[in-house]
Amino acid sequence: MGRVTPSFAERRQLFGRPREPCRKSKNMTNPTRSPAVLAGLTLGALGVVYGDIGTSPLYAVREVFHAGHVDPTRDNVLGVLSLIFWSLAIVVSLKYVALVLRASNNGEGGTMALMALASKSTHDKPRVHRALIVMGILGAALFFGDGIITPAISVLSAVEGLEVATPAFKPYVVPITLAVLTALYLVQRHGTGTMGKWFGPITLLWFASIAATGAWWIARNPEVLLALNPFYALRFLLVEGWVALAVLGAVFLAVTGAEALYADMGHFGKSPIRIAWFSIVWPALSINYFGQGALILLDPKAIQNPFFMMVSDTLLYPMVALATVATVIASQATISGTFSVTKQAIQLGYLPRLRILHTSESETGQIYIPSVNWIQYGAVVLAVTMFGSSSALATAYGIAVTATMVLTTLMTFVVLRFDWRYPLAPALAATGFFLIIELVFFASNAIKVLSGGWFTLLVAGAVFTLMLTWKQGRNLLSEELRKSSIDLRSFLDSVFVSPPGRVPGTAVFLTAEADVTPSALLHNLKHNMVLHDRNLFVTVLHHEVPWVPVEKRVEVEALGRDCWKILVNFGFKDDPDVPQAFEQLKGRGIELEEARTSYFLSRDIVVPTIGGGMAPWREKLFANLHRNSSNAAEFLSLPPNRVVELGAQVAI
Repeated sequence: MGRVTPSFAERRQLFGRPREPCRKSKNMTNPTRSPAVLAGLTLGALGVVYGDIGTSPLYAVREVFHAGHVDPTRDNVLGVLSLIFWSLAIVVSLKYVALVLRASNNGEGGTMALMALASKSTHDKPRVHRALIVMGILGAALFFGDGIITPAISVLSAVEGLEVATPAFKPYVVPITLAVLTALYLVQRHGTGTMGKWFGPITLLWFASIAATGAWWIARNPEVLLALNPFYALRFLLVEGWVALAVLGAVFLAVTGAEALYADMGHFGKSPIRIAWFSIVWPALSINYFGQGALILLDPKAIQNPFFMMVSDTLLYPMVALATVATVIASQATISGTFSVTKQAIQLGYLPRLRILHTSESETGQIYIPSVNWIQYGAVVLAVTMFGSSSALATAYGIAVTATMVLTTLMTFVVLRFDWRYPLAPALAATGFFLIIELVFFASNAIKVLSGGWFTLLVAGAVFTLMLTWKQGRNLLSEELRKSSIDLRSFLDSVFVSPPGRVPGTAVFLTAEADVTPSALLHNLKHNMVLHDRNLFVTVLHHEVPWVPVEKRVEVEALGRDCWKILVNFGFKDDPDVPQAFEQLKGRGIELEEARTSYFLSRDIVVPTIGGGMAPWREKLFANLHRNSSNAAEFLSLPPNRVVELGAQVAI
């Protein structure tokens, strides 16, 4: 029943983060924190933000040489290590940590938040605004594709460490991986609150372990530290030519997961993410990568699996176990991120309503979406069984991530230019450098499309089509409803010329369009020929901001004769709870008794027609999505025993 309304745009800047007494504050943008709180947030950021990029050493270096593009010579090893180090420095440290984290949408980050931040300053530029909407939808779709590969390649690469111990484990790698992933998806419905408190300490142990392992091998061959000089990276690119372009696709695996720094900004804030990166993550990753390089220089045969071959036989099984737990944590962050992005897309009107369950009474951000969980699980199982190894999966990994990074850079430019009002030259300089590098990475990953990249692109394309179809279908449905709509004030004036009988209680009529007579009211008058003593005409609005303050949650306008028009405002990270929002009506002339309040909803049945606004197959897809979407009453947290639904057919 809710929608995003452009007519409300001029009031968006008034919306900030809520201060609800029932919600644990998550405003992580407050710069005044005690050292203990900052340390706790930094530890939490390790477990949630850096799980994906933190497990990249399991396969990144191996994939550079494993594909056979370059030999493990001294110059090639130093060149690859230099490329990895400076990719982390430029893409993660400079772009995300230094620049993109500044693009805060009321403390929130991520593709959808960045799209909302960029688009709110371009309403007077329709072409730019439309392009941003498409980029936001495409970025979200690519995230879904990436969210399938991340759990598959992470857990599979960890379990493959058993093959280093003995080749006898090889037939059991895929079954063990599927068992771990199945257990992971089964526990989602119980929430991650209990397990989540261990994510940070375990991930800290992981980074300490990989740093210690790498340092041991660097001490045995300190020559690898020469790779800190970017000269070796440049020489490798110039000497290898087109082969270097293919190698860059594997080098990019070292920075996959960088998007999580921005996406999870709302959970921890900028400072903990930056502290964790510079003090723990970047040093640990660099030491481990250089340690793998030192091992390869001493034993070129180690390119088969340099990460686990760095570990002594005594510690191999504990390291496999720790790696498996670390990859499960990385996968959990991806799964939770998928739930969060889905919820944001629903509330911004790009996906149909889905059943959303809260797994924590104190943390509203902890949610579980059953349909998304099992669709993603099925796709992950398909990826593991179809590709069969982390090396094969690596060919599917990267294309979606690089495309998302390019979109992030483009949207960041719009924020710099139109929201922060930077002159054109500084805005181009701040983003153009990163865009050139990311386009090179994109080109290197595009080479892998036929060998595996098609999988993530197929998933992203399907999600993109679904989101675009839903958005356009909703617009077509709204247009059809407006054609036959009746102005609410005019209708009430005509009704009260010869008023019908009034019955005790309050009727709440939910309508997608303010100032339009709800069809549920028309049906109620037609069939029951009565009005309630008190009538509220409620429109739920979802805005392109993460949070709407409690004091701005509802807007009331009296229509006379105990009738009111009410706007209920939610951000895309708020939980749409209409009865709770009605608490703000107290003291404003509207006192509601729960037992005497009925909610009337219009449930439209969409009928596709030939020659409509979309292709016939898309209209049928929209009709099916609309029919199977979650109940509006459940989505808006209405009491089920107080809801009356009245339906009508609408042809589009």
